[in-house]
Amino acid sequence: MPFGEFAKMSEYLEFKQIPFKGKTKKFHVISKSRGFVLGLISWYPQWRCYTFSPAYPTTWNIDCLEDIQVFLQQLMDDRKLNA
Repeated sequence: MPFGEFAKMSEYLEFKQIPFKGKTKKFHVISKSRGFVLGLISWYPQWRCYTFSPAYPTTWNIDCLEDIQVFLQQLMDDRKLNA
């Protein structure tokens, strides 16, 4: 699946890229139903991978966590292809 295609398929979440001058990407994770920012996806240099930082207080079910996991994997796959 090409990068970004999954973001269009998520039932509950929207992944909106934040303008950033660095070489890595940053995204707000937004509730499709309420429009609230639920967290941030960004590069974590100590672990050399993208990570999700949930906003406080938010509650996550298995479906939403799976969507986050799939999106993070897409970011990492895209990074490896474009390295």
